Amino acid sequence: MSTTTYAPFPIKVKGYQIIQPETTFTGARIEPLRRGLPKITQSLCPECVRVIEARIFEEKGKVMMEKTCPQHGYFKDVYYGDVRLYLKMEKWNFGDNRGLSNPQIPNATRCPDQCGLCSMHTSHTSLANIDLTNRCNLTCPICFANANVTGYCYEPSLEQVRRMLLTLRNERPVAGRLIQFSGGEPTIYPHFFEVLKMAREMGFSHIQIATNGLAFRDLEFAQRAKEAGLHTLYLQFDGVTDDIYLRTRGRPLLEVKLQAIENVRKAGMKICFVPTIVRGLNDHQIGDILKLALQNIDVVSAIAFQPVSFTGRISRRELEAKRFTMADVALAIHEQTGICDAVEDWFPLSCVAPFSRLASAIRGELTTTLTSHPHCSMGTYLFVDPNKRGTPVTRFVDIGGMLQEMDLLARKTTKQTVKLYTKIQAWNVLRKYFYEDRAPEGLTFQKFLQTLQGLMDKRYGRGEAEKRGFSYKTLMVAGMHFMDLYNYDIERVRRCIIHYAAPNGMLYPFC
Repeated sequence: MSTTTYAPFPIKVKGYQIIQPETTFTGARIEPLRRGLPKITQSLCPECVRVIEARIFEEKGKVMMEKTCPQHGYFKDVYYGDVRLYLKMEKWNFGDNRGLSNPQIPNATRCPDQCGLCSMHTSHTSLANIDLTNRCNLTCPICFANANVTGYCYEPSLEQVRRMLLTLRNERPVAGRLIQFSGGEPTIYPHFFEVLKMAREMGFSHIQIATNGLAFRDLEFAQRAKEAGLHTLYLQFDGVTDDIYLRTRGRPLLEVKLQAIENVRKAGMKICFVPTIVRGLNDHQIGDILKLALQNIDVVSAIAFQPVSFTGRISRRELEAKRFTMADVALAIHEQTGICDAVEDWFPLSCVAPFSRLASAIRGELTTTLTSHPHCSMGTYLFVDPNKRGTPVTRFVDIGGMLQEMDLLARKTTKQTVKLYTKIQAWNVLRKYFYEDRAPEGLTFQKFLQTLQGLMDKRYGRGEAEKRGFSYKTLMVAGMHFMDLYNYDIERVRRCIIHYAAPNGMLYPFC
């Protein structure tokens, strides 16, 4: 145990080569990720939505996207708020996956208008979304789903929801395992508890809901949801003062959120804070949101920051004034808390792919592997000591070296490999890159291994294993910048791992 603050380990690539598949399972060619700047990609016109060429380049330390539509003219937007982070994310991408062997659109030739998922898509489903309703018990000025104002009621029947869940479970070669019910507000769906129970009985290993938390003011409701199968609340959480909620949600909600946290704690579930961030509105409270999560680490397991995406027409000046990217989130956390270095401590979500590939090799069957675009999402893990101080994992683990060796081990592991020998090798790799003298208080190598197991498999990270102290408290600090028509990148869409299940039997990229 050490109380000294250590700098992150230096990144050493040393000629490491990524293995990139040439085709999806159904034979569609996979174009390798374009790296470096400047680069050309495919985007959409914000006015007519036709596919047009876009250029991504550096300008004044930021990464910009510019494009010109023959009919509607020139558009320019911030694609990524810091060029250093942009280029680092590319370094820690471990190649593409091969999509589905049974895509809904088997012979697609055009992206994104032949979507559903199609044969060109390179990632299988990591987390699926199902909207249970477009009704809501709030009318928020900022709403991703545009709830309550569409002019019609969308509310699939229980049988339609069952079929959507079945579509996910029937995905091959990796069945859908993680599900999120959303809306509107999913808790007002007439069959809410039946849906949770159905998902659990169909074999989904993780069930969560995207909610404003109003229903969880009632402890009995929270307990019923837990009993039905709910694991996690993806809780709308825009700030720590009511003036923020008045602007983002139209009413004071802080006490509602705090009561929901308390009742979820009593019910024995987990919470992921979901702040929608708008520059000049609530970006100054990013650090306070993180601090509140640390104070409630027994129930809050993650923060998923969501920089606002823009729909409809917006002037270039207004776009520049309000645009906030995940790079800006990382910079704000560093400036407001000093906990995480804005560049060194953050990695793309897809960097964990070597762990999944090794698990697949050991088990002899493919498992869920995160192969999202490196600029889709980013995050870091904080290991939280008994005094509720968070230490980034990069301070006591050489993440770069560990990931590369895990990836190499996964490549060498075949059906003929002795599984016990591979597990011993994996143990040795983890031990090699774990520095106990730099670790936070009480974090031994054994507890680190048990914590990793819980992070990789939700069944080991909740319930009795956690209560008995087998794992260490962690807080995932991450985020995803959902695209809009101004920063749309088709190269990213093809790699999306979060999919929206629709009643027509299709699955659509959610980014």
